[in-house]
Amino acid sequence: MKTILHKAADRGHAEHGWLESYHSFSFAGYYDAAKIRFGALRVLNDDVVAPGYGFNKHPHENMEIISIPLFGDLHHKDSTGRDKIIRQGDVQIMSAGSGIEHSEQNANQDKEVKFLQIWIFPKEKNIEPRYEQKTFLPEGRQNQWQTVVAPDDKNAVWINQDAWCSLGQLQEGVTLTYGLHNTQSGVYVFVISGAVTVNEQSLGSRDAMGIWETESLKITASKNAAVILIEVPL
Repeated sequence: MKTILHKAADRGHAEHGWLESYHSFSFAGYYDAAKIRFGALRVLNDDVVAPGYGFNKHPHENMEIISIPLFGDLHHKDSTGRDKIIRQGDVQIMSAGSGIEHSEQNANQDKEVKFLQIWIFPKEKNIEPRYEQKTFLPEGRQNQWQTVVAPDDKNAVWINQDAWCSLGQLQEGVTLTYGLHNTQSGVYVFVISGAVTVNEQSLGSRDAMGIWETESLKITASKNAAVILIEVPL
């Protein structure tokens, strides 16, 4: 088993007044040659958007873009005419494919929206742009892994890549095992809240660890914790 540790305090940080963003990998004005990507995982941004503000229409192509609200609601509009609210508990994926323009705004005027945005390189380029969005009940991840993004699971949103995203809500003292779908892939463990131990390494809120050359890994909650696992080709 090989690992790489990314502490929360070492992430890139951007403050734009209406937007506060933390970057696990090089993004926009933040560059770290040692943090370009983890295999097919290119971006993991931890964003907070002020009430009524957001990202105006902008283009994307050939990227799988996953949005996961942690608090509040995100208003998505795009050049295909799609107009949807992504709420806490929802997961949306956008396969940008051959090219699309979209905007993301805080849907509320009275509270922030906090969300994770994850970019994964696609398996097949220049596909027709597509979206999928589903609601996932929180009880489905209580002391177990809840698969929310997958290429082979009808209960998850589909991704144009051999990649899986799983959420877990672990009570203190609980240990969960995660078995890789492909032992040639790696898993990026990101702690949303609380604290866990992975491979004898303690991780706190917003800490992360990349793990590869293993068939499985064990995560133990040292206090109540929320975790996302992102398995990608290396």
